Amino acid sequence: MNYTVISTENRGSVGIITLKRPEALNAVNRQMLEELAGAVAAFEADDTVAVLVLRGSDKAFAAGIDVKELYAHMEHAVELDMELSRFFAELRNCRKPIIAAVAGYALGIGCQLALACDIVLAADNARFGQPEVSLGVVPGFGAAATLTRILGRPKAMEMILTGKALNAEDAERAGLVSRIVPLPDLFEESVRVAMRIAAQPRIAVLSAKEAVREAENLGFDSAAAYENKLLHLNMLSEDFKESLRAFNEKRPPNLKNRL
Repeated sequence: MNYTVISTENRGSVGIITLKRPEALNAVNRQMLEELAGAVAAFEADDTVAVLVLRGSDKAFAAGIDVKELYAHMEHAVELDMELSRFFAELRNCRKPIIAAVAGYALGIGCQLALACDIVLAADNARFGQPEVSLGVVPGFGAAATLTRILGRPKAMEMILTGKALNAEDAERAGLVSRIVPLPDLFEESVRVAMRIAAQPRIAVLSAKEAVREAENLGFDSAAAYENKLLHLNMLSEDFKESLRAFNEKRPPNLKNRL
């Protein structure tokens, strides 16, 4: 697939996706989400890639939806939204971990794009917000559900109803981001974290992501039972046995990344 508004590269077992609409502060349009979904699917199918990193520019991770495109298709806005939602769901369904390296603005759909990832590392200039009410609509793509789970109802209400953006420090305190990284170090730190994850047994990493994601949707007892089911499957894998042998023999494991 030829990309025009994103770019991709491989760094060892890490797949890197960069959003590239600098003239629009990486505002998300249909083409960007389509290309992004295609790139994620390609990395998902690539057995040499274990972890993905998603980044924008130093000024903007993604500064919301492309309002010009939305205006141009105003009569078909619902159909466009449904199409964007489908692409968004494809991103969320990636089995491999995705790290968002967020610098600058992450607003509206850009904020949700970051929160759809598994780990969010924020530069010290990052700003997270949901300004959709100023356009006469509620946030979409799971914004209200995600923010309510993370922030709690009162803070989610204030963020959504006022449209006020959170700076990096506020976002870290609220639990929206994993931690803050100085802007010059953000990308390399994101790759370093990705490489550390990629060095772990692949089956366990995929299972751990699945367990945490399901825990968001299930009650405690159901989530714990699902987690134990995955644990039992992991215990049948060759990598589990090899990891135990390596630990006992005080050597690095020779991982095969298969059951």
